[in-house]
Amino acid sequence: MGDVRKVLVLTNEYPPHVYGGAGVHVEYLTRELSRHIAVEVRCFGDQESERPNLRVRGYRGWDELRQGGDRRHWPALDALSRDLLMVRDPIDADVIHAHTWYTDLAALWGRLLWERPYVLTIHSLEPLRPWKAEQLGTAYRLSSWMERTAIEAADAVIAVSGATRQDVLRLFRVPPERVHVIHNGIDTELYRKTDDTTAVERAGIYLGRPYVLFVGRITRQKGIVYLLDAVPYLHPEVQVVLLAGQPDTPELARAVESRVAELRRTRSGIFWIPEMLPRSEVIQFYSHATVFCCPSVYEPFGLINLEAMACECPVVASAVGGIPEVVVDGETGFLVRVDVDPERGEPLDPEGFSRELAAAIQRIVDDPELRRRLGRAGRARVEQLFSWRAIAQRTLELYRTLVGPGQSSTDAGVKTTGGSTGSGSETT
Repeated sequence: MGDVRKVLVLTNEYPPHVYGGAGVHVEYLTRELSRHIAVEVRCFGDQESERPNLRVRGYRGWDELRQGGDRRHWPALDALSRDLLMVRDPIDADVIHAHTWYTDLAALWGRLLWERPYVLTIHSLEPLRPWKAEQLGTAYRLSSWMERTAIEAADAVIAVSGATRQDVLRLFRVPPERVHVIHNGIDTELYRKTDDTTAVERAGIYLGRPYVLFVGRITRQKGIVYLLDAVPYLHPEVQVVLLAGQPDTPELARAVESRVAELRRTRSGIFWIPEMLPRSEVIQFYSHATVFCCPSVYEPFGLINLEAMACECPVVASAVGGIPEVVVDGETGFLVRVDVDPERGEPLDPEGFSRELAAAIQRIVDDPELRRRLGRAGRARVEQLFSWRAIAQRTLELYRTLVGPGQSSTDAGVKTTGGSTGSGSETT
């Protein structure tokens, strides 16, 4: 194993422009890595900052590609332009580490142009998100090609769960020894139960009644419509709080608006907050929720479940992807099985799925002692297994397998042929 003194991280999301779990992951991973090595971040945006061991630079892309043509093509074409700009600038890091399809191809180009090995972290996979065709149009083929090309050529691939590792091996031509499992993590000091209720009360939520909480983007992947369809099966006293915004398509936005309006005509306590709230306020919502619901139909890991568990909130989640590696059925919450049509990315029995979600939610609502036990166990599991310190250390160990003994970015002969000397076994 070689010496690693610097890593270049390529990402779409980076603070203050974070809208999903991948952005949260990159923020905390880079912060923790910078305690040990130099970190340079190249991201989508206008960021420009430099702190000890952590430099951040945003890239804006080509305006010409966001004019004319089919608007659905713009995100993929824009990503390509930013990727080119990212690798135009010299790379002096020992390892390149890319996150999501938006920057995967930049990592491959970086290896070819600057002779540095690269690793990809898989937060989701395009073949398992067929609904993206609604958002990207035929550019979904382009995003899928970008992802496949970079994954199959990578020196190493990090899957955020064992289930995701199996998906990578099933869908792509990648030697098993190159695919490693390193779970997502969470800041256990930041995410913890709070007594503060100011944000919750300001939203008009009545703390004398139970409420079920949803946090996430409005995408087909996150399954918000199935939670909304579960609401009529809940006791009328149960409030529903949706911290949900950034719809993938106007059609999906209208569908959610219509369903929320319909529910409000028949019951009270339906709250929808579409804007992104500060973390301190989201933590309040987690801390005082009776139950958190994650009804995703596809979820490689599910960081939001960790956030809820860290705040001692019991979780009801679909048993898909990496969620069962986070939520332990009957111990930190309840898992609801859902069979998903791989062609459409939708439940085969959507009504049955919604009914089962409602039953699990109501079970926790009706049993205060069960609720306390699940919440305490969730917090304990997070503290034991999902700290960023341990995750950064495992990531750094993987970097070292990609650089020859005694070599660094200033040395000749950095390995660039693809292939890791690591075992490829699951790292938990």
